[in-house]
This record gives sequence, structure tokens and C-alpha cells, in this order.
Amino acid sequence: MSPGLRAGFPVAKNRPPSMSVVLSFRNEEDVIPELVRRLRSVLGDLKDQGRLGRSELVFVNDASTDRSAELLLKLADGHEDIRMINMTRNFGVSPCVLAGMEWSSGDLLVYMDADLQDPPEVIPQMLVKWESEPEVDVVHTVRISRRGETWFKLLLTRIGYVILKSVSTIDLPIQAGDFKLLSRRAVDLLVQFREKRPFMRGLVCWIGLRQLRIEYHREARFSGDTKFPILGYKVLQNFLESAVISFSDVPLKLAMGLGVIASAAALLYSVWVVFEHFRGHNIPGWSAIMVAILFLGGVQLFCVGLQGLYVGSIFAETKRRPSYIIRDVFGFPDSVQGVKRTPPMRETENS
Repeated sequence: MSPGLRAGFPVAKNRPPSMSVVLSFRNEEDVIPELVRRLRSVLGDLKDQGRLGRSELVFVNDASTDRSAELLLKLADGHEDIRMINMTRNFGVSPCVLAGMEWSSGDLLVYMDADLQDPPEVIPQMLVKWESEPEVDVVHTVRISRRGETWFKLLLTRIGYVILKSVSTIDLPIQAGDFKLLSRRAVDLLVQFREKRPFMRGLVCWIGLRQLRIEYHREARFSGDTKFPILGYKVLQNFLESAVISFSDVPLKLAMGLGVIASAAALLYSVWVVFEHFRGHNIPGWSAIMVAILFLGGVQLFCVGLQGLYVGSIFAETKRRPSYIIRDVFGFPDSVQGVKRTPPMRETENS
């Protein structure tokens, strides 16, 4: 049996905390210069106010094919705040975020998308919320408006949040995305997870600890098109395989319930057929048989497919492949590079 995890001590609030900002990106060359400028401005103001100590920007390059990495190297020239982790191939947002968390060193960590839909100017509000009460480990940002997105996407997104909240075992805030402030205690817990298809929003809620929320207005993309269309394969896969399956067994119980309903309906229909036979009524059989076959066949295929999703998730976990592989890193102190390793290649591969 795997032992449970033990939470560490909360971050002391008697001194200005250091902060790491983790950003997973892929092909964002049009956004990165403005993103770095705004982050440096926000973090610099917090330092000038004495509310923040050292800061670092941890960029995780998910195998970009444009000039994003080159631009970051140029922006790092003459500064000591930019770190970059380069993946060997495209692994996805959540594994990259976990890699950034593993390599981060701040007392506090903010992770966010790199497309500037989540404005860096909200970070001071998150810090105020963290400062306002003792032992706060997570500050969620809840969207009260989302510019540049269609009503159809907003509707489907809200439906998805409602489904997750109703079937899962976690208290997932509706409209809270991947823009959060975490304490070092929360980060140290999250980097110990070894899930192959991590759902970061769910995992942050699952660890518990003291969690607060603030509201903000989400902006439109600064440049380019979204890489996650609402009906795209990656979005549907993340919703089904990472979100629903990882935090709920309700779909399996639903499949069992459909089987019970189908069996009960078949039994009632059989009783009615026998009753009508003894009354001397002739019941046309072809249509009834076809309806029954199609209904039961649909229920069976649905249940088999649902079980297949769970089996596929189990299969991915049992292979014990690393969630990501790092090609190289840039900008980290030698002392950090000497002790940091790719998390899935640590105890998991050798235990």
C-alpha cells in the first residue's frame, strides 16, 4: 500500500516571499515579448513596494517549432530572471506545468497560460488574498467574463464545469482555470504525484489545505488562434480521460444503472407479451424485436466504451513511462541543476 503524503509547513509571512511564475508554451513567438514585459513590470512593482523578494520566470518549452525559445534567450540577456526547460517533444500542458513546478524555487508559485488571456496584472490581487489570512496555500482565480470567446464555447465550458462538480469527489470552483497562486507547501505535494494524465485543476483542489478565490476578467488572446478549440480532440480527451475519469467513478455507476434499466424494461416487456398472448392478441414482432435489439446494443456499446476509457487509463499508469523527458535547461543556478531531475525518472523508474 502506498503511504500517504505529508504536508509541510506554511510559508512564513514575516518577510517578503520569493515567487516563481511557471508558464508552459508552444509556438508563442508573437506573445512572449509582451508577456515578459508585463510580468517584469508587475513583479518589479511588487518588489519596489517591499511585498516580494526574488522572482523567476520559469518557461517550459513544449517542443516549439517557431522562434519562441530564441526570443526568450534574447530577453534573458542581461537579466537573471528567465529560466527555460526544453522538452524533447510535445507532451502537453499539464506535464509541462509539473516540470516547471519541480524546477521552481519560490516560496510562492503562480502558474498561468502564456497567451496573455490571464493578465499578469491580477498577480498583485492574488498576493493580497494570500497575505490577508493565515496559512493560505491556494488562491484560485474565477473568471467573471471571458473576452474574445463565443457564446457556444462559454455555454459548453459552463456545462463541463457543472458536470465535473456534480460527479467528482472534489470541490472544483466553476470557471476557475489554470491561473492560480500556490504556496511552496502545495507545490511540494503536487510534484510528488505520478499520474500520467494529470488534471491540474482537479489535483490542486484534491490536496485540500486552505484555498481562497478571487474574481477577474479574462482577456482575449494577445495574438494568434487558440490551440485548444472547444470541440477539439485535445479538449475532449482532457475532459474525459484526465478530468472525469481521474476524479469520479460515477460514469461506471451510470453504465451499471443503464444496464439495470434495460434489463427491467426487457423483463416488463416480456411479461406484457405473455399477458397479451393469453388474452389471444397477436403482437407484431419484427418492429418490437428491432427496437429492443438496437436499444440493448446501444447500451452495451456505450458501457463497453466507457469501461474502455477506464481500462485505457489503467493501462497508461501500469506502463510507468515518464510523463515527460527534458532535453535541456537554461538559466537555472548550478546548485539547482545539480539536484533537479526529471520527476518521472526519479523513484518511479527505479523503484
